[in-house]
Amino acid sequence: MADKPPPQAPSSVFKRILRIAIFAAALYAFLLSIEMISGSLKLLGMPFAEALIKMTSNPVMGLFIGILVTTLIQSSSATTSLVVSFVAAQTITGAPLLPVEHAIPIIMGANIGTTVTNTMVSLFHISRKDEFIRAFPAATLHDMFNILSVIVFFTIEVFFHPIGYVSSKLAQWFAGVGGFKVASPLAFVVKPVARAIIHLLGSKFYFTLPVAAVLLFGGLKFMVDGMRKLVGSKTEVFIDRYLFGGPVRAFLVGLTITAVIQSSSVTTSFAVPLAGAGLITLQQLFPYVLGANIGTTVTAILAALVTGSPLAIQVAFAHLLFNIFGTAFWYPLKIVPLSLARLLGKIVSKRRWFALVYLAVVFVIIPVGLILLLRR
Repeated sequence: MADKPPPQAPSSVFKRILRIAIFAAALYAFLLSIEMISGSLKLLGMPFAEALIKMTSNPVMGLFIGILVTTLIQSSSATTSLVVSFVAAQTITGAPLLPVEHAIPIIMGANIGTTVTNTMVSLFHISRKDEFIRAFPAATLHDMFNILSVIVFFTIEVFFHPIGYVSSKLAQWFAGVGGFKVASPLAFVVKPVARAIIHLLGSKFYFTLPVAAVLLFGGLKFMVDGMRKLVGSKTEVFIDRYLFGGPVRAFLVGLTITAVIQSSSVTTSFAVPLAGAGLITLQQLFPYVLGANIGTTVTAILAALVTGSPLAIQVAFAHLLFNIFGTAFWYPLKIVPLSLARLLGKIVSKRRWFALVYLAVVFVIIPVGLILLLRR
Protein backbone atom coordinates (compact mmCIF):
# COMPACT_ATOMS: atom_id res chain seq x y z
CA MET A 1 0.00 0.00 0.00
CA ALA A 2 1.51 3.30 -1.10
CA ASP A 3 2.33 5.86 1.55
CA LYS A 4 0.14 8.95 1.59
CA PRO A 5 1.92 12.22 0.81
CA PRO A 6 2.62 14.22 3.96
CA PRO A 7 0.15 17.04 4.62
CA GLN A 8 1.28 20.51 3.62
CA ALA A 9 2.34 22.85 6.38
CA PRO A 10 -0.07 25.76 7.07
CA SER A 11 2.60 28.25 5.98
CA SER A 12 3.01 26.43 2.66
CA VAL A 13 -0.77 26.47 2.04
CA PHE A 14 -0.93 30.17 2.92
CA LYS A 15 1.91 30.96 0.50
CA ARG A 16 0.14 29.11 -2.30
CA ILE A 17 -3.14 30.92 -1.64
CA LEU A 18 -1.26 34.23 -1.60
CA ARG A 19 0.43 33.43 -4.91
CA ILE A 20 -2.92 32.52 -6.48
CA ALA A 21 -4.38 35.81 -5.24
CA ILE A 22 -1.43 37.78 -6.64
CA PHE A 23 -1.71 35.98 -9.98
CA ALA A 24 -5.46 36.66 -10.16
CA ALA A 25 -4.92 40.33 -9.34
CA ALA A 26 -2.16 40.59 -11.95
CA LEU A 27 -4.35 38.92 -14.58
CA TYR A 28 -7.15 41.35 -13.78
CA ALA A 29 -4.74 44.32 -14.07
CA PHE A 30 -3.59 42.98 -17.45
CA LEU A 31 -7.17 42.63 -18.74
CA LEU A 32 -8.05 46.06 -17.34
CA SER A 33 -5.06 47.63 -19.07
CA ILE A 34 -6.06 46.19 -22.47
CA GLU A 35 -9.60 47.52 -22.02
CA MET A 36 -8.28 50.93 -20.92
CA ILE A 37 -5.92 51.15 -23.90
CA SER A 38 -8.85 50.40 -26.22
CA GLY A 39 -11.13 52.86 -24.42
CA SER A 40 -8.46 55.58 -24.37
CA LEU A 41 -7.73 55.29 -28.07
CA LYS A 42 -11.45 55.29 -28.86
CA LEU A 43 -11.64 58.69 -27.16
CA LEU A 44 -8.96 59.86 -29.55
CA GLY A 45 -9.92 58.05 -32.70
CA MET A 46 -13.60 57.04 -32.87
CA PRO A 47 -14.92 60.18 -34.64
CA PHE A 48 -11.90 60.11 -36.93
CA ALA A 49 -12.46 56.38 -37.55
CA GLU A 50 -16.05 56.97 -38.62
CA ALA A 51 -14.95 59.74 -40.99
CA LEU A 52 -12.25 57.49 -42.49
CA ILE A 53 -14.66 54.64 -43.16
CA LYS A 54 -17.16 56.99 -44.80
CA MET A 55 -14.53 58.27 -47.22
CA THR A 56 -13.67 54.79 -48.53
CA SER A 57 -13.76 55.07 -52.30
CA ASN A 58 -12.16 51.82 -53.53
CA PRO A 59 -11.10 48.40 -52.16
CA VAL A 60 -7.39 49.29 -51.85
CA MET A 61 -8.19 52.40 -49.84
CA GLY A 62 -10.64 50.38 -47.74
CA LEU A 63 -7.89 47.89 -46.85
CA PHE A 64 -5.56 50.54 -45.45
CA ILE A 65 -8.38 52.42 -43.78
CA GLY A 66 -9.24 49.17 -41.99
CA ILE A 67 -5.65 48.86 -40.74
CA LEU A 68 -5.46 52.47 -39.56
CA VAL A 69 -8.93 52.58 -37.97
CA THR A 70 -8.34 49.40 -35.98
CA THR A 71 -4.88 50.57 -34.92
CA LEU A 72 -6.43 53.80 -33.66
CA ILE A 73 -9.35 52.32 -31.73
CA GLN A 74 -7.63 49.03 -30.79
CA SER A 75 -10.62 46.85 -31.53
CA SER A 76 -11.40 44.85 -34.63
CA SER A 77 -14.85 44.20 -33.14
CA ALA A 78 -15.52 47.95 -33.00
CA THR A 79 -14.32 48.35 -36.59
CA THR A 80 -16.52 45.47 -37.73
CA SER A 81 -19.50 46.99 -35.90
CA LEU A 82 -18.95 50.35 -37.61
CA VAL A 83 -18.64 48.69 -41.01
CA VAL A 84 -21.79 46.61 -40.45
CA SER A 85 -23.76 49.70 -39.41
CA PHE A 86 -22.59 51.65 -42.46
CA VAL A 87 -23.42 48.75 -44.79
CA ALA A 88 -26.87 48.35 -43.23
CA ALA A 89 -27.56 52.12 -43.43
CA GLN A 90 -28.98 53.46 -46.68
CA THR A 91 -28.59 56.67 -48.61
CA ILE A 92 -31.56 58.65 -49.94
CA THR A 93 -31.48 56.54 -53.12
CA GLY A 94 -31.71 53.32 -51.13
CA ALA A 95 -28.09 52.28 -51.78
CA PRO A 96 -25.95 51.15 -48.80
CA LEU A 97 -23.89 53.94 -47.25
CA LEU A 98 -20.85 51.68 -47.63
CA PRO A 99 -20.87 49.14 -50.50
CA VAL A 100 -20.10 45.55 -49.53
CA GLU A 101 -17.21 45.38 -52.02
CA HIS A 102 -15.56 48.21 -50.07
CA ALA A 103 -16.55 46.84 -46.67
CA ILE A 104 -14.84 43.45 -47.10
CA PRO A 105 -11.34 44.99 -47.60
CA ILE A 106 -11.89 47.13 -44.47
CA ILE A 107 -12.57 43.92 -42.53
CA MET A 108 -9.36 42.42 -43.94
CA GLY A 109 -7.43 45.50 -42.86
CA ALA A 110 -9.00 45.29 -39.39
CA ASN A 111 -7.48 41.83 -39.00
CA ILE A 112 -4.02 43.38 -39.42
CA GLY A 113 -4.71 46.45 -37.28
CA THR A 114 -5.89 44.43 -34.28
CA THR A 115 -2.50 42.70 -34.01
CA VAL A 116 -0.77 45.89 -32.88
CA THR A 117 -1.85 45.12 -29.30
CA ASN A 118 0.29 41.97 -29.25
CA THR A 119 3.35 43.88 -30.39
CA MET A 120 2.78 46.58 -27.78
CA VAL A 121 2.59 43.88 -25.10
CA SER A 122 5.88 42.38 -26.28
CA LEU A 123 7.61 45.72 -25.58
CA PHE A 124 7.23 44.89 -21.88
CA HIS A 125 10.16 42.51 -22.39
CA ILE A 126 12.39 44.97 -24.26
CA SER A 127 14.70 45.56 -21.27
CA ARG A 128 15.33 41.79 -20.99
CA LYS A 129 17.06 40.84 -24.21
CA ASP A 130 16.63 37.06 -23.95
CA GLU A 131 12.90 37.39 -23.25
CA PHE A 132 12.35 40.06 -25.89
CA ILE A 133 13.84 38.04 -28.74
CA ARG A 134 11.27 35.33 -27.92
CA ALA A 135 8.30 37.61 -27.16
CA PHE A 136 8.60 39.87 -30.22
CA PRO A 137 8.40 37.11 -32.88
CA ALA A 138 5.56 35.51 -30.89
CA ALA A 139 3.67 38.81 -31.04
CA THR A 140 4.37 39.40 -34.73
CA LEU A 141 3.38 35.84 -35.71
CA HIS A 142 -0.23 37.09 -35.61
CA ASP A 143 0.82 40.01 -37.84
CA MET A 144 2.56 37.76 -40.33
CA PHE A 145 -0.41 35.43 -40.68
CA ASN A 146 -2.87 38.26 -41.30
CA ILE A 147 -0.56 40.20 -43.63
CA LEU A 148 0.09 37.07 -45.70
CA SER A 149 -3.63 36.24 -45.78
CA VAL A 150 -4.39 39.76 -47.01
CA ILE A 151 -1.71 39.54 -49.72
CA VAL A 152 -3.28 36.35 -51.08
CA PHE A 153 -7.01 36.81 -50.53
CA PHE A 154 -7.33 40.55 -51.08
CA THR A 155 -5.86 40.10 -54.55
CA ILE A 156 -8.13 37.15 -55.28
CA GLU A 157 -11.17 38.99 -53.90
CA VAL A 158 -10.58 42.10 -56.04
CA PHE A 159 -10.55 40.06 -59.25
CA PHE A 160 -12.79 37.05 -58.56
CA HIS A 161 -14.89 37.92 -55.43
CA PRO A 162 -15.05 34.44 -53.85
CA ILE A 163 -15.55 35.80 -50.32
CA GLY A 164 -18.22 38.21 -51.52
CA TYR A 165 -20.03 35.47 -53.44
CA VAL A 166 -19.99 32.80 -50.71
CA SER A 167 -20.86 35.30 -47.95
CA SER A 168 -23.82 36.58 -49.98
CA LYS A 169 -25.16 33.01 -50.30
CA LEU A 170 -24.72 32.43 -46.56
CA ALA A 171 -26.49 35.73 -45.87
CA GLN A 172 -29.46 34.59 -47.97
CA TRP A 173 -29.67 31.28 -46.11
CA PHE A 174 -29.38 32.82 -42.64
CA ALA A 175 -31.22 36.12 -43.13
CA GLY A 176 -34.43 34.84 -41.53
CA VAL A 177 -32.83 32.74 -38.82
CA GLY A 178 -32.49 35.47 -36.21
CA GLY A 179 -29.77 35.64 -33.61
CA PHE A 180 -28.90 36.85 -30.19
CA LYS A 181 -26.35 39.03 -28.52
CA VAL A 182 -23.75 37.45 -26.29
CA ALA A 183 -22.39 39.42 -23.35
CA SER A 184 -18.68 38.99 -22.78
CA PRO A 185 -17.62 38.21 -19.20
CA LEU A 186 -15.17 41.09 -19.58
CA ALA A 187 -18.15 43.42 -20.04
CA PHE A 188 -19.23 42.65 -16.46
CA VAL A 189 -15.85 42.30 -14.78
CA VAL A 190 -13.49 44.70 -16.55
CA LYS A 191 -15.36 47.27 -18.63
CA PRO A 192 -17.21 49.06 -15.77
CA VAL A 193 -13.93 49.55 -13.88
CA ALA A 194 -12.10 50.73 -17.02
CA ARG A 195 -14.87 53.22 -17.79
CA ALA A 196 -14.87 54.47 -14.20
CA ILE A 197 -11.10 55.07 -14.24
CA ILE A 198 -11.28 56.82 -17.61
CA HIS A 199 -14.10 59.00 -16.28
CA LEU A 200 -12.15 59.85 -13.11
CA LEU A 201 -9.16 60.86 -15.24
CA GLY A 202 -11.31 63.30 -17.18
CA SER A 203 -11.78 61.13 -20.29
CA LYS A 204 -8.48 62.46 -21.67
CA PHE A 205 -6.44 59.87 -23.54
CA TYR A 206 -3.14 61.52 -22.56
CA PHE A 207 -4.01 60.77 -18.91
CA THR A 208 -5.59 57.35 -19.36
CA LEU A 209 -2.95 55.84 -21.69
CA PRO A 210 -0.06 56.21 -19.19
CA VAL A 211 -2.20 54.66 -16.43
CA ALA A 212 -3.10 51.80 -18.79
CA ALA A 213 0.59 51.30 -19.61
CA VAL A 214 1.50 51.06 -15.90
CA LEU A 215 -1.27 48.50 -15.36
CA LEU A 216 -0.14 46.55 -18.43
CA PHE A 217 3.52 46.31 -17.47
CA GLY A 218 2.81 45.74 -13.77
CA GLY A 219 0.15 43.14 -14.50
CA LEU A 220 2.37 41.25 -16.94
CA LYS A 221 5.33 41.21 -14.56
CA PHE A 222 3.38 39.78 -11.61
CA MET A 223 1.35 37.48 -13.85
CA VAL A 224 4.42 35.81 -15.39
CA ASP A 225 6.29 35.67 -12.07
CA GLY A 226 3.21 34.30 -10.35
CA MET A 227 2.69 31.61 -12.97
CA ARG A 228 6.28 30.46 -12.60
CA LYS A 229 5.97 30.21 -8.81
CA LEU A 230 2.56 28.53 -8.90
CA VAL A 231 3.46 25.80 -11.32
CA GLY A 232 7.15 25.63 -10.50
CA SER A 233 9.23 23.11 -12.37
CA LYS A 234 6.08 21.60 -13.95
CA THR A 235 5.22 24.76 -15.89
CA GLU A 236 5.80 23.22 -19.32
CA VAL A 237 3.76 20.13 -18.39
CA PHE A 238 0.88 22.32 -17.17
CA ILE A 239 0.82 24.40 -20.36
CA ASP A 240 1.12 21.38 -22.64
CA ARG A 241 -1.70 19.58 -20.84
CA TYR A 242 -4.24 22.39 -20.65
CA LEU A 243 -3.45 24.94 -23.37
CA PHE A 244 -0.98 23.93 -26.06
CA GLY A 245 -1.05 20.13 -26.00
CA GLY A 246 -1.05 19.61 -29.76
CA PRO A 247 -2.25 21.81 -32.63
CA VAL A 248 -5.93 20.78 -32.43
CA ARG A 249 -6.14 21.53 -28.71
CA ALA A 250 -4.32 24.85 -29.09
CA PHE A 251 -6.64 25.81 -31.96
CA LEU A 252 -9.78 24.96 -29.99
CA VAL A 253 -8.52 26.76 -26.87
CA GLY A 254 -7.80 29.91 -28.89
CA LEU A 255 -11.18 29.72 -30.63
CA THR A 256 -13.18 29.03 -27.46
CA ILE A 257 -11.54 31.66 -25.26
CA THR A 258 -11.90 34.33 -27.93
CA ALA A 259 -15.53 33.44 -28.67
CA VAL A 260 -16.34 33.70 -24.95
CA ILE A 261 -14.45 36.89 -24.06
CA GLN A 262 -14.97 38.42 -27.53
CA SER A 263 -11.45 39.79 -27.91
CA SER A 264 -8.71 38.20 -29.99
CA SER A 265 -6.34 40.93 -28.76
CA VAL A 266 -6.66 39.71 -25.17
CA THR A 267 -6.42 36.03 -26.15
CA THR A 268 -3.27 36.40 -28.22
CA SER A 269 -1.66 39.03 -25.99
CA PHE A 270 -1.95 36.65 -23.05
CA ALA A 271 0.31 34.17 -24.89
CA VAL A 272 3.08 36.71 -25.59
CA PRO A 273 4.56 36.72 -22.05
CA LEU A 274 4.38 32.92 -22.04
CA ALA A 275 6.56 32.90 -25.16
CA GLY A 276 8.84 35.53 -23.65
CA ALA A 277 9.35 33.31 -20.61
CA GLY A 278 10.22 30.40 -22.90
CA LEU A 279 7.16 28.38 -21.88
CA ILE A 280 5.75 28.00 -25.42
CA THR A 281 7.27 27.97 -28.89
CA LEU A 282 6.15 29.66 -32.10
CA GLN A 283 5.16 26.23 -33.42
CA GLN A 284 2.80 25.74 -30.46
CA LEU A 285 1.47 29.29 -30.68
CA PHE A 286 0.50 29.28 -34.36
CA PRO A 287 -2.69 27.11 -34.18
CA TYR A 288 -3.75 29.01 -31.04
CA VAL A 289 -3.56 32.28 -33.02
CA LEU A 290 -5.54 30.74 -35.89
CA GLY A 291 -8.27 29.66 -33.46
CA ALA A 292 -8.40 33.14 -31.93
CA ASN A 293 -8.75 34.68 -35.38
CA ILE A 294 -11.82 32.58 -36.13
CA GLY A 295 -13.28 32.90 -32.62
CA THR A 296 -13.36 36.68 -32.86
CA THR A 297 -15.90 36.51 -35.72
CA VAL A 298 -18.57 34.61 -33.78
CA THR A 299 -19.98 37.58 -31.90
CA ALA A 300 -20.24 39.74 -35.02
CA ILE A 301 -22.19 37.01 -36.81
CA LEU A 302 -24.67 36.61 -33.94
CA ALA A 303 -25.09 40.37 -33.68
CA ALA A 304 -25.59 40.72 -37.44
CA LEU A 305 -28.25 38.00 -37.41
CA VAL A 306 -30.19 40.10 -34.91
CA THR A 307 -30.41 42.97 -37.42
CA GLY A 308 -31.94 40.75 -40.10
CA SER A 309 -30.13 42.88 -42.71
CA PRO A 310 -28.77 40.59 -45.47
CA LEU A 311 -25.93 43.03 -46.17
CA ALA A 312 -24.92 43.23 -42.51
CA ILE A 313 -25.01 39.43 -42.26
CA GLN A 314 -22.94 39.17 -45.44
CA VAL A 315 -20.18 41.39 -44.01
CA ALA A 316 -20.07 39.36 -40.79
CA PHE A 317 -19.79 36.10 -42.74
CA ALA A 318 -17.14 37.66 -44.99
CA HIS A 319 -14.99 38.19 -41.90
CA LEU A 320 -15.44 34.54 -40.91
CA LEU A 321 -14.68 33.26 -44.43
CA PHE A 322 -11.55 35.39 -44.72
CA ASN A 323 -10.16 33.83 -41.55
CA ILE A 324 -11.21 30.29 -42.51
CA PHE A 325 -9.65 30.63 -45.98
CA GLY A 326 -6.49 32.07 -44.43
CA THR A 327 -6.25 29.20 -41.96
CA ALA A 328 -6.84 26.56 -44.64
CA PHE A 329 -4.22 28.14 -46.92
CA TRP A 330 -1.44 29.03 -44.48
CA TYR A 331 -1.53 26.22 -41.93
CA PRO A 332 -0.09 23.69 -44.41
CA LEU A 333 2.41 26.42 -45.39
CA LYS A 334 3.07 27.50 -41.80
CA ILE A 335 6.80 27.52 -42.43
CA VAL A 336 6.32 30.88 -44.21
CA PRO A 337 4.74 32.92 -41.37
CA LEU A 338 6.89 31.11 -38.81
CA SER A 339 10.07 31.92 -40.74
CA LEU A 340 9.11 35.57 -41.15
CA ALA A 341 8.38 35.89 -37.43
CA ARG A 342 11.72 34.25 -36.59
CA LEU A 343 13.48 36.61 -39.00
CA LEU A 344 12.01 39.57 -37.10
CA GLY A 345 13.22 37.95 -33.90
CA LYS A 346 16.78 37.78 -35.27
CA ILE A 347 16.66 41.43 -36.30
CA VAL A 348 15.46 42.67 -32.90
CA SER A 349 18.04 40.48 -31.15
CA LYS A 350 20.68 42.80 -32.64
CA ARG A 351 18.67 46.04 -32.87
CA ARG A 352 15.89 46.25 -30.29
CA TRP A 353 14.93 49.71 -31.53
CA PHE A 354 13.73 48.03 -34.73
CA ALA A 355 10.59 46.92 -32.86
CA LEU A 356 9.47 50.54 -32.52
CA VAL A 357 10.28 51.22 -36.18
CA TYR A 358 8.28 48.14 -37.18
CA LEU A 359 5.28 49.33 -35.17
CA ALA A 360 5.36 52.81 -36.66
CA VAL A 361 5.92 51.70 -40.27
CA VAL A 362 3.43 48.81 -40.49
CA PHE A 363 0.57 50.27 -38.48
CA VAL A 364 0.85 54.03 -39.09
CA ILE A 365 3.25 55.24 -41.79
CA ILE A 366 2.28 52.83 -44.59
CA PRO A 367 -1.51 53.07 -44.05
CA VAL A 368 -1.50 56.87 -43.67
CA GLY A 369 0.85 57.36 -46.64
CA LEU A 370 -1.18 55.17 -48.97
CA ILE A 371 -4.52 56.66 -47.87
CA LEU A 372 -3.21 60.14 -48.62
CA LEU A 373 -1.79 58.96 -51.93
CA LEU A 374 -5.04 57.28 -53.00
CA ARG A 375 -7.10 60.35 -52.09
CA ARG A 376 -5.32 62.47 -54.71
